[in-house]
Amino acid sequence: MLSVPTLWTVFIINFLALGLIWAYVARSYPKFAAARFWMASAFVGAGGAMTALIRLLVDSPVPTAAGAVGIITACCLAAMGIQRFYDQPVSWRLMVATTASSFAGIVAFLFVSDHMLLRMLSYTLGQAVPLVVALPLLLSPPEGRVSPGARLSGTVILAIIAMFVLRTAGNLFGYDFSARGAGQVHGFLVLGLLFLSMTLNFGFLLMAMDRLRNEVADLALLDDLTGVANRRHLLQRLSEECARSERSGEPFSLLVIDLDGFKTINDTHGHAAGDACLQHFTLMAQTRLRPGDMLARTGGDEFCVVLPSSSLREGALIARRIIEVCRQDAAACSGNDIPIAISIGVAEWDRGIGQFPDKLIAHADHALYAAKKNGKNDFAVYDPAPPLSPEPIEPARKFA
Repeated sequence: MLSVPTLWTVFIINFLALGLIWAYVARSYPKFAAARFWMASAFVGAGGAMTALIRLLVDSPVPTAAGAVGIITACCLAAMGIQRFYDQPVSWRLMVATTASSFAGIVAFLFVSDHMLLRMLSYTLGQAVPLVVALPLLLSPPEGRVSPGARLSGTVILAIIAMFVLRTAGNLFGYDFSARGAGQVHGFLVLGLLFLSMTLNFGFLLMAMDRLRNEVADLALLDDLTGVANRRHLLQRLSEECARSERSGEPFSLLVIDLDGFKTINDTHGHAAGDACLQHFTLMAQTRLRPGDMLARTGGDEFCVVLPSSSLREGALIARRIIEVCRQDAAACSGNDIPIAISIGVAEWDRGIGQFPDKLIAHADHALYAAKKNGKNDFAVYDPAPPLSPEPIEPARKFA
């Protein structure tokens, strides 16, 4: 025999445990805003279930109405957590309107006119509407990639809505789930919703783990100071581009950039000013790059730019743009501003490089050295020396 009060007690215990888990996640990762909404959803849902259980001890409909509002609010908070997870604005007005409307319906059909069917309909809509609003984000997220956790959460929400529809249809056809003979059916419904609610939170946990894992992976490939790719990421990208070019025969180009006189900036103005110069240069350079180009800081004042599907001439044009924006910025400097000058070496992938990005970097470094040698604050392209033609061999002389 399924005891509904026992099931609600299990619901309370499980959701208190989930609330503690989300509280730990929220404390460990303060910037993960969705965790706070899911924590609140778990605690409010547990509170609503506890309030509803008071109905067994107090002969009053008030705990039933208050508990229903707690469960509806928990659904709203869960949906708001989904919105925050995908960096979407939270629909506070919609959630407040949904909760208030459902509460008004429950109160009206409980205290004013006791109508179980309409009361259950108000309760069901209050739970379903926020979940339906958030469902498209799970099944079709803005970034286009549906994670396993999001897929699980979306499937569970569809199952929850299906159970809501089943319960509403049963009420419409005159089946009273609260009747004495229907206790087992009601118990199975509560058990199903309990299982789905726990599975939904498990889906949220999978979403959080996937997001945090991706953030850690991104941090391992980003430069701490400038936020652009680091040397590790650059080498990965160069290996990919070399392999792609070797298959297709389509070249790509690489820029190696060095800030002129950077040591003097550090010695004269301090390392904080040097860091500010690096950050400022990063912002300027990115304004002259195309979508798909990758700027990376390889260490100190050295940067590289990977230019996919670009010839040597196109690489030189982009190098010129970066030089020009730095010159314009330096010309506008006044007072305590520190002008930035750069030198750039440009090289193009060829068959001789193959799948060895180190060779391409060496070619671009060779061009950078030429730019430095020619007076700095300019760029140079790598121009390999033509092979020496063999000297003609004189015919052997015959001696008598």
